[in-house]
Amino acid sequence: MKRMILMGAIGCGKTTLCQALQGKELRYAKTQAVEFHTTMIDTPGEFILHRQYYNALNVTAAEADVIGLVQSALETEQIFSPGFGSIFPKKVIGILTKVDLVNDPNQLAHIHQQLKNAGATEIFEVSSVEKTGLQELINYLEEDEA
Repeated sequence: MKRMILMGAIGCGKTTLCQALQGKELRYAKTQAVEFHTTMIDTPGEFILHRQYYNALNVTAAEADVIGLVQSALETEQIFSPGFGSIFPKKVIGILTKVDLVNDPNQLAHIHQQLKNAGATEIFEVSSVEKTGLQELINYLEEDEA
């Protein structure tokens, strides 16, 4: 299984996604430091919001096979700058969280485009609460790289 690092703003659902993918009970926990799990690396949202932490993301990403850019479906502002993913010499995917809370397909399409602009080559729509889209992401992480 590929090891994925999750990057995204505060409150976008990175930690909850980690819990859901591991089959754990969902409970809010503010990530204060980088947390290493067997198949995932969870990073604090401050690392995306403050450029001075980009080096920490770059160094930590060396331990991952895949970069997961995580954005909440509720957050329509630009989180990742265009081309952000190009600083990592790895596959970059987008993960759109909290999709169960949005009914407007235009809003989801807008965020899809933002994640693509940031460098995501594939985008997964998930709801950790409703458990939708998780299996597709797991299947992707389990695929062998050819």
